[in-house]
Amino acid sequence: QVQLVESGGGLVQPGGSLRLSCVASGSIFKINTMAWYRQAPGKQRELVSSIATGNSTNYADSVKGRFTISRDNAKKSVYLQMNSLKPEDAGVYYCYAQLRSTGLAYYMTYWGQGTQVTVSS
Repeated sequence: QVQLVESGGGLVQPGGSLRLSCVASGSIFKINTMAWYRQAPGKQRELVSSIATGNSTNYADSVKGRFTISRDNAKKSVYLQMNSLKPEDAGVYYCYAQLRSTGLAYYMTYWGQGTQVTVSS
């Protein structure tokens, strides 16, 4: 059974920083794209940033220049360094991975359970 587990969320003051981590576990053959999404109360889940296997990255306009996504393929992990946090960055952050399980010939998408980020003074 494949699982994605996030960590690193919490309460931070505006202007502060947090680093989110997500590790994938289970019978994984290969991981393709990994990403971070977030969902604020009353809003739809939105893409924050993604990173492909070749380390090409994509960012939402609202976080460009402040957030940095990275991955460690050996550790089956993806990270999100969040700097200069704003109150509008608050929400539940979800890890996403498109991966192929051992023994399967196709990719499936998986989500973590989410980690809460609160930005408030």
